[in-house]
Amino acid sequence: MADLKSGIVLDEGEKLIMEIEAELWAISSNPIAKVIGKVQKFIAKILGFRVKGFLIITDKRVIEVTDTVKCYCFNVGRQVKYLLPSSVKEIGYQKMTTCGLFCPAYYLYYQAFTQTTMVLLNSNTNDEAQKAVDAFYKAIFANQK
Repeated sequence: MADLKSGIVLDEGEKLIMEIEAELWAISSNPIAKVIGKVQKFIAKILGFRVKGFLIITDKRVIEVTDTVKCYCFNVGRQVKYLLPSSVKEIGYQKMTTCGLFCPAYYLYYQAFTQTTMVLLNSNTNDEAQKAVDAFYKAIFANQK
């Protein structure tokens, strides 16, 4: 069994393809936005507030996990969602640049009937973003049979 940062336990025989830790503080790969995000994260940490988000892609399912900690140690919220293959309408990635042509940011997004989710990827190339989208699609498509 894989030891995941998100704390999710995989089923017997399930293989982890990708675990993406969502960047919830920086809004782009722009160095200035990253610094602002780190400052916001630092202030929230001083005040005892933390939020961590994960997108786990396995060969059998896709899972969203969000943990909220307040007052430094009280886990006040944990949201775990399994994405149903029939609910996902669209999967893709977007490349957005800031500072003119510089600082490209890649976002994995998927649109379901009830929500649209975008996750800032740590990748810096189209190939890495495409790999994440392909893994997501294969996990969803494998379960539609």
